[in-house]
Amino acid sequence: MSTLKDAAMNTMSGCMAIRKGETVLVICDEPERRIGFALWEAARELGAEAMLLEIIPRSSNGEEPPAAVAGLMKSVDVLLCPTSKSLTHTDARRAASAAGVRAATLPGITEECMIRTLVADYNEIAALSVQTAKVLSAGKHARVTSPAGTDIEFSIEGRVAHPDTGLVHKPGDMSNLPAGEAYLAPVEGSANGVIVFEAAVAGLGKLGNEKIRIKIEKGYAVEITGGAPARQLERLLEPHGKAAYNLAELGVGTNDKAIISGKILEDEKILGTVHLALGDNKSMGGSVGVASHLDGLLLKPSVWIDGKPLMEAGKLLV
Repeated sequence: MSTLKDAAMNTMSGCMAIRKGETVLVICDEPERRIGFALWEAARELGAEAMLLEIIPRSSNGEEPPAAVAGLMKSVDVLLCPTSKSLTHTDARRAASAAGVRAATLPGITEECMIRTLVADYNEIAALSVQTAKVLSAGKHARVTSPAGTDIEFSIEGRVAHPDTGLVHKPGDMSNLPAGEAYLAPVEGSANGVIVFEAAVAGLGKLGNEKIRIKIEKGYAVEITGGAPARQLERLLEPHGKAAYNLAELGVGTNDKAIISGKILEDEKILGTVHLALGDNKSMGGSVGVASHLDGLLLKPSVWIDGKPLMEAGKLLV
């Protein structure tokens, strides 16, 4: 039976390919302290110059870490961020990647999720993610529907999709662990239609039987309905202004080990699902920068790229 130590070692050796003598920084906060320590121990056992740094939990996904921490993030060989709020879509993480740091974020990860998903061989997941990303990158127009009521169209012309393979082996490589998706930023201002988030939303966890309906016009959410979860989502978005309502991401899950856990880190990777996000898209080639990025899950979706099916009722066709 796998343990947290096994998962941490596979993360550091398999996903991050850590070599003896490399400088490795693990940034955690109090809720993720045990996981941060396990990753630090694994890096130390692999012969790295391992450092563990705990920050105060951020107030939202995408809020920047302290400036001193941001400076350190871009001065190491390898960076891992198991934090309760995501550092993925921050200028600090983007600067680290631009500096050639091999980086992985693990926002909100639990020990159970880590033990179940980070002992896997990521080569097969990587192959599926890369192939899906190629289809997305070659497209100009996307339409997404779901049985729950999603029906939205937008331009993806000129946008390059990113495969989140879980293999962070080259300078500047970046992954969100557990990995398994292909994603891109829809062209700003091009989206029109309706999104229905179901099962799980970042910041809210599992939705149960409740759903959130979002009307999108000219790239922005203009109406959010659906009872208590919808009001909760509004409260998360409102402090950040109009940019937080930008349709930021189309993502396709490729991980057959992922299950609905209420942690969007894992939920968005489920094979046969699609996730859409509101807020920051600078990390995926867009132009909207805001300290908020909130993903929501679609079940049994269908996706058409330039009129050709990429996914039909939750079955990925690559």
